Amino acid sequence: MKKIALALAGLLAFGVATADAGEKLRIGTEGAYPPFNNIDKDGKAFGFDLDIADALCAEMKVECEIIAPLDWDSIIIGLNKKKYDAIIASMSITEERKKAVAFTDPYYSNNLTLVAKKGATIDPSNLAGKAVGAQRATIAANYATDKLKDVDVKLYDTQENAYLDLASGRVDVLVSDKLPAYDWLRSEEGKGFEFVGDAIDVNDKIGIAIRQNDTELAEKFNAALKAIVANGTYEKINAKYFPFSIY
Repeated sequence: MKKIALALAGLLAFGVATADAGEKLRIGTEGAYPPFNNIDKDGKAFGFDLDIADALCAEMKVECEIIAPLDWDSIIIGLNKKKYDAIIASMSITEERKKAVAFTDPYYSNNLTLVAKKGATIDPSNLAGKAVGAQRATIAANYATDKLKDVDVKLYDTQENAYLDLASGRVDVLVSDKLPAYDWLRSEEGKGFEFVGDAIDVNDKIGIAIRQNDTELAEKFNAALKAIVANGTYEKINAKYFPFSIY
């Protein structure tokens, strides 16, 4: 789903720390990836990721502080510089990222999809000559650059800016995580667009990023995740955003 972070070199030099008892657990998120994380007019982060964060913190009986918005390209760097204790921002669990951070168990799964204007002549099996957009430093960007042949790939700093260029016609098709694209297609801006072809299964598992060797915090998150799934809290949050299970 999201995403393959940049600038991994040198991150391992930073230390490891977990919020001590009585201190706030600081949760970092991007704030530009609706419906998972976004920022309201008052500057407060909201969305699926934040609802999950709230539920996990309540289950762990800790006070959590949300740090947002954060720049996606440097979000892992901020974690390892101890600006926050965990990242809950729809981050894909990848081998590349594991060189810099550790992950909890996945808290949802995702596929990729192609999105284009309704009625456009888009052949998913042959996009040669098309302008293809994706958010940079993501699995979608990797797919667009590594798997698609003879296309003009345009990468964007946020998913929202990728949508804007698709809507304006500056790109012909967007490679996107399916779940945020599903939400966008239901919006006023996205109503003239549609999924093209079948979902692209890239075994995308989304986890909470923590500093390496912070095993105690990982265990607490994993236990809390199991608990909110078992007691129905997760299902209620899921239903708030999607009419199908994403777990």
